[in-house]
Order: sequence, then structure tokens, then C-alpha cells
Amino acid sequence: MRKYLFIIISSFITFFSAQSLLANEASGLDITENDFVIGDENAPITIIEYASMSCSHCADFHTNTLPDLKTEFIDTGKIRMVFRDYPFNYPALLGSMMMRCIPGDVRYDYMNALYQLQPSWVNKDPKITKKELYKIMQSGGMTKEEFDTCYGNIDNENLILESVMEAQKVFNVKSTPSFIINGNLIEGNKNIKEFRQIIDKILSE
Repeated sequence: MRKYLFIIISSFITFFSAQSLLANEASGLDITENDFVIGDENAPITIIEYASMSCSHCADFHTNTLPDLKTEFIDTGKIRMVFRDYPFNYPALLGSMMMRCIPGDVRYDYMNALYQLQPSWVNKDPKITKKELYKIMQSGGMTKEEFDTCYGNIDNENLILESVMEAQKVFNVKSTPSFIINGNLIEGNKNIKEFRQIIDKILSE
């Protein structure tokens, strides 16, 4: 049922977002308790990533670019990185929901592991997606009861869908990954050289 509900909601997000979400750019840039954040809160640069956990380009960013970005800029206090959900389909929605049930101190590792293992659990058949994702979460210590509780958490599901609406309304996000860098929208996956150019330009201003 959730699969079809998500499809229906996703189809009408653009139409209803202008009426149901009274947001502006400032609110979109505010970091809340619902955001997953790494890095120094006083960093001069804030990057907000909107990503879908079933997106291959997002997986490429998390696997091949984010580690360097973290070492060079996040761990050195130059960037605060904010991860926000923008699921395009049922597997991405389910993956995002699971991440909201993971303790913050290990969530970064779990998130990147799901991107690396993306081909093994993202499937057109929702039953296969759920089964394979549970195997991964179980290997990390999640019990079947914890998995089912997380799967049934409607509040988390609503938060994720609201994140999509806000991204569309406030920043005009249409694809993943998309990055809001100090308030400016940068669309599409970028390699570390491209990020260095953007970051160095901001830091030099």
C-alpha cells in the first residue's frame, strides 16, 4: 500500500506544494533537528545535499567524491554538510526511513554503505527491496522488530515527503543529487575537482 500511496503523493507534490508549504529561502536554509549534519556548525560554508538513495549518481557522489570532500573540507572545519532526503521511488523512501532509525554516531557509515550496496537492495519489486534491505540492516545489528517498527513509522515518512516539497518550493530542486551551497543551487553530481573550485572561490571572497 505504501508504494502506491507514495506514487500518488509524489505525482501531486508539485501541484500542492505551493499551497501546503508556507516556506521561504530562509526557512529552507535553517538547520533543524530533523536534519542529519556532519562538520563544524560554525564552518564558513554550508552544503545541503538533496539525494535519493536509489539514485546511481548520488551513489557515485557518496562513494567517490564525499570521502575526499570530508577529508579536505569537512574534517578541517571549512564545510558543514547537511544531508536531506529527496526520494524518487519506493526503494529510496524505504532507505531514507531506515536511516532515520539509525543512531547519529553511525548514521554516516550506514548511509554510505547503503549507497555502495545500492545494486543489491534497490529493486523494482518492493518485496525484494524490503527483504534485501532488511538483510543489510540485520547485519548491522537491527532486529526484525526494530526494522518493522521503523518501516511503519508514518511520522518519519511524512517528514521525508515534506522535505521533498520544501526542496521543490524553496530551492526548485528537480533532480538528484542537488546541492545548495551557501544558498545557491548546484545541480548534478560533481567530482572533487569541481567542488574544490567552487569552495576555493567562496573561501577567497
